[in-house]
Amino acid sequence: MPKGDFIRKMALKSWKFNFFMLQHLPMGYIAGLKVAQLTKEQAVVSIPFRFMNKNPFQSIYFAAQSMAAELSSGIMAMAAVKDQDIPVSMLVLNMKSSFIKKGTSKIYFTCSNGHEISQAIEKAIETNQGQTITIQSTGRNSAQEIISEFEFTWTFKTKTKKP
Repeated sequence: MPKGDFIRKMALKSWKFNFFMLQHLPMGYIAGLKVAQLTKEQAVVSIPFRFMNKNPFQSIYFAAQSMAAELSSGIMAMAAVKDQDIPVSMLVLNMKSSFIKKGTSKIYFTCSNGHEISQAIEKAIETNQGQTITIQSTGRNSAQEIISEFEFTWTFKTKTKKP
């Protein structure tokens, strides 16, 4: 089984993902991030409205929303990197966001750019040059109203040992 498939399955198993979050992204664990869906093409990450995530205006704090939105793209990128035989580094280079409506209930962040992420990683391997891609994540409440929109610029580069 490719390592990327392991990540995709692990992310959907609550206790395994919680353990992963405690080790690698403890603030995500504290915030209550959950992966609701994860395929090679799309990821959906939820963040609840609760005491730890709220701001003084009784909505989900923008930084908590940013964390959930980033995970919706990052978990797909991490799985796609693990699918490769060659080590590839990944890093967020830039982020833009727009906040359309107050988030006063659970928000679901959806990123559907899995194909573009995989293409950028494959091109980084083919050319042995860093690749940059900008992808979107949209946060919606249970009524499907858009709460916030994010753009993340990711960079992918092969890890090569210097002589």
